[in-house]
Amino acid sequence: MKSTDLFARDTQLVHLGRDPAANHGIVNPPVYHASTFIFESVEQLLETRRDRASGAFEQFTYGREGTPTTRALEDAVTRLEGGYRAVVTSCGLGAICASLTAFLSAGDHLLIVDSLYGPVRQFCDEFLIKFGVQVTYYDPLIGADIAHLVQPNTRVIYLESPCSLTFEMTDVPAIAKVARARGITTIMDNTWASPLCFRPLEHGIDVSIHAATKYISGHSDLMLGIAVCTEQSFIPVKKTASGSGYCGGPDDVYMALRGMRTLGVRMPRHQETATVLARWLQQRPEVARVMYPALPDDPGHAIWKRDFTGASGLFGAVLRPCSERQFAAMLDHLELFQMGYSWGGFESLVVPTYPSTLRSARPWTEPGPSLRLHAGLEDPDDLIRDLERGFQRLAAAA
Repeated sequence: MKSTDLFARDTQLVHLGRDPAANHGIVNPPVYHASTFIFESVEQLLETRRDRASGAFEQFTYGREGTPTTRALEDAVTRLEGGYRAVVTSCGLGAICASLTAFLSAGDHLLIVDSLYGPVRQFCDEFLIKFGVQVTYYDPLIGADIAHLVQPNTRVIYLESPCSLTFEMTDVPAIAKVARARGITTIMDNTWASPLCFRPLEHGIDVSIHAATKYISGHSDLMLGIAVCTEQSFIPVKKTASGSGYCGGPDDVYMALRGMRTLGVRMPRHQETATVLARWLQQRPEVARVMYPALPDDPGHAIWKRDFTGASGLFGAVLRPCSERQFAAMLDHLELFQMGYSWGGFESLVVPTYPSTLRSARPWTEPGPSLRLHAGLEDPDDLIRDLERGFQRLAAAA
């Protein structure tokens, strides 16, 4: 155990992934812009080839496989999550695709949560199935009963908790226990919680995925993914990511490291503001229900409280039935809640969501329109006033 592992998480965020003594006293790791690394002898070159062939990936050989800046970010997030090693990719979807294809071949079976991030569903339906992988979508509330869906050729179970758009809480330890008993690899998208609020590997997961684009970077200005692996899962994921060209750019890696330093300050503020907004929305007559597992009356609260140490600023809401015209009138002129994909940055965002178009195992039956909101770092009272004016426009458009 390294000495920094004994410190509190906020202290680790400041000190992990940097070594001023090795960089002329510079506080932050420098950015290495590199495609080519020079070798001084044939023996040295052959040693790096042996290192790569063995799957160790300790030495630097080519820019696609990482630089010292990449390694700094990988090491920092690995230590935060309690993993063995991590793999940085060009985006969160890249980390997911590399991890799935690392453990799946033609004829294999994948169990994947029904309420997952839309582009991952598209990857499964348009790529994995085409290449001979059988895909079954499971109810996010299935828990240990997932054992009934396991087939002799099931190789991977993929989880996301809370789920995209609708925020159901999946019983991660129960599913991981089923998978471990059968030698099935588990992969989980942990972006919502960040490394601060949930550590999937401690609950039996083999690969924990982060879209570092979001909370780790915190500033809506980069694309990056990270897969934190157990010792057994690292080599397959690293080889697949490298062989598929999923590499993170050096400037994005540097900015993710810089953004990570304030994660311990930002996450509690995101949760605090989201909680204020969620409770306010619950009192609005226009709102049928709010989807945020940190709320005591949320259906997934018991699991969230048992397994998680905090929440993020991302949550959902279902409105009571209204016309498309009313719905658009509310959203079109919001000033602070601007419409835009992604989340996890300092700014508040909102998008309309359409869960019924992305479900098969657990149909979405809510009659009213739904929203996904991200609570940024603005003053909560200002955000409430922005939403209140939106509801006034909704009523006026009736």
